[in-house]
Amino acid sequence: MSNCDFFPNAAGIRPIKYSDGVLRLIDQRRLPTEEIWLEYTDYREVAEAIRSMVVRGAPAIGVTAAYGAYFGARATETEDYTDFVNEFNKVCEQLAATRPTAVNLCWALERMKSLVRANADQPVGNLKIGLEYEAMAINEEDIRINMSMGRHGAALLPDQVRVLTHCNAGALATGGYGTALGVIRAAVSAGKQVSVFADETRPFLQGSRLTAWELQQDHIQTVLICDNMAGYLMSRGVVDAVIVGADRIAANGDVANKIGTYTLAVLAKEHKIPFYVAAPTSTIDLQIADGSQIPIEERSIREITHLGDQQLAPSDIAVFNPAFDVTPARLVSAIITEHGVARDNYAEQLAAFVRMSG
Repeated sequence: MSNCDFFPNAAGIRPIKYSDGVLRLIDQRRLPTEEIWLEYTDYREVAEAIRSMVVRGAPAIGVTAAYGAYFGARATETEDYTDFVNEFNKVCEQLAATRPTAVNLCWALERMKSLVRANADQPVGNLKIGLEYEAMAINEEDIRINMSMGRHGAALLPDQVRVLTHCNAGALATGGYGTALGVIRAAVSAGKQVSVFADETRPFLQGSRLTAWELQQDHIQTVLICDNMAGYLMSRGVVDAVIVGADRIAANGDVANKIGTYTLAVLAKEHKIPFYVAAPTSTIDLQIADGSQIPIEERSIREITHLGDQQLAPSDIAVFNPAFDVTPARLVSAIITEHGVARDNYAEQLAAFVRMSG
């Protein structure tokens, strides 16, 4: 079965599917050459899927964690509310520990826990039903949010635009449609002529494996480049805008995103190119004053030393593999959310957007 047969339109990709008590995730480690769906019914398996990057991207991680929390609740045998809450909180703690940088993970779990707290007078059986519906609601809301975000972001782009993007902030990183790629898709839908430079995004290659694939399915003109080519392209005047997603945004507008984002922001500033961040309000963490407080996940050194089974580096070489970096707010031209676009006074505008989300 070809990619096009499986996903006739990448804007319609649903990387997370749920029905009859079973969660199905497309294994993003196998794309773009294989389309393998894995099934989950146990929260511990869901936690491992998040940790091992079967699913990745901050919004998608949050959606998946919500289903995992429900599975943990479903497996509890007690009918006592207090005992149920204690067990449920332990499940959520295990899920929260899988990826420390993406705040959507904790946001989704807190939303699930809030439902339990708000319904303390209900039988445990009713709480389980409510948690299932809440996970499904988080999933569906994410898609609607992304489409709204896309419309706001598309308005920032000229009728003819060449966009550079980093990592994968598309349908595969969300419940569907995408954040940064959602802006690109919305611009194309509005009739704008958009072409994209997708950098490979070392070391996990989300740009070459996932973003390039998604855009190709949508027939959006895309050129794949190595990460270290971005400055050259900007110096040649062939990049009009940079659009990226985010894994956590601090109250002051500092942005944590895939490693290499900060470098692009510095280059964009030097070349007077707008640098846009597209992220839902669930990615905004008002509890963190600035980017220095954002925890940065470090991943396996094997992601750098090997490509599959092929060793690329000397044995026993020291390796440093942070998965994210932080871009200061001063380098960000605008932050695009489902409620609108924040510019300059990020602390005030982001707080207002969060309040609008309730």
